[in-house]
Amino acid sequence: MLPTPARLLRLLSLLQVQREWPGGDLAARLEITGRTVRRDVERLRDLGYVVDASSGPGGGYRLSAGTVTPPLLLDDDEAVAVAMALGAAASSLANTEDVALRVLAKLDQLLPKRLRRRMSALPAVTLTIADPRSAVDLRMLAAIAGACRDRLLARFRYKDGRGAATTRRVEPMRLVHTGDRWYLAAWDLDRDDWRTFRVDRIDRASGFTLGERFAPRDPPEDFATFVARSIRMPSGRCQARVLVPGTAAEVRARVPGWMGQVEPHDDTHAVLTIGDDSYEAIAGQLAYAGVEFTLLDPPEMAEALRVVAARLSRGVGALV
Repeated sequence: MLPTPARLLRLLSLLQVQREWPGGDLAARLEITGRTVRRDVERLRDLGYVVDASSGPGGGYRLSAGTVTPPLLLDDDEAVAVAMALGAAASSLANTEDVALRVLAKLDQLLPKRLRRRMSALPAVTLTIADPRSAVDLRMLAAIAGACRDRLLARFRYKDGRGAATTRRVEPMRLVHTGDRWYLAAWDLDRDDWRTFRVDRIDRASGFTLGERFAPRDPPEDFATFVARSIRMPSGRCQARVLVPGTAAEVRARVPGWMGQVEPHDDTHAVLTIGDDSYEAIAGQLAYAGVEFTLLDPPEMAEALRVVAARLSRGVGALV
């Protein structure tokens, strides 16, 4: 049997990894008796950790939130990952610079030299350029992450790309970060389908209300693929389809994924569908894509292409 201090640290580590542990599983992992588990749990409580216990066939121990934040145990990889994540995500989380610096200072003071070297390598050679309009609130992100972890129904006000606000009731499943934006993948109860929500469009003023537990559903695919596919779907008041030379795979490699949806047409061409708030905006995206194309539909898109082409030609001015 491990000495009591080492055993308590091991018990605490187990409680932090898994939401709930049957007493028998903890006893087996620690190679102690159930009575010793109960005594060790009491010792953790005396140190300020809130450990809930339930009896019965499905009972066990669960580490819960208290009035203060007790120390957390992190292994080497976890500590480095926390430091890297703080540095990488600070620019996409609103008003977190001071918090991130304080946490990083504490980590730097405690970590051994080998980990400080690993931790400092990436930030020393990395710059982040982020759009402040897509920054999300840290508390909102934490609330969503907790709802995903604990499988709790959520209710919130959401604004779509056109600014229309609706109340959504969802079963939150995963948070996905694309590098510049955070997305929530969830089952929408009112629409009876899987949906993707941009976290920065969730109304902080109305809050993120949690409900009862739900049984997780099987997703149509892995959540990373689901979110990547859903954010590539054309959106906006206007949509246009163009024929682009190359196979679908070749066109996807040349056209940014956020621009629109690429579908196979034949062995030598693919169809690119783009959505935006105006046809002129779509014309601008096509110019940015840098690919040859033939307009398929709608007819209204042709005039927008002529207008944008003329504007670009005039911009050359006397240099022609």
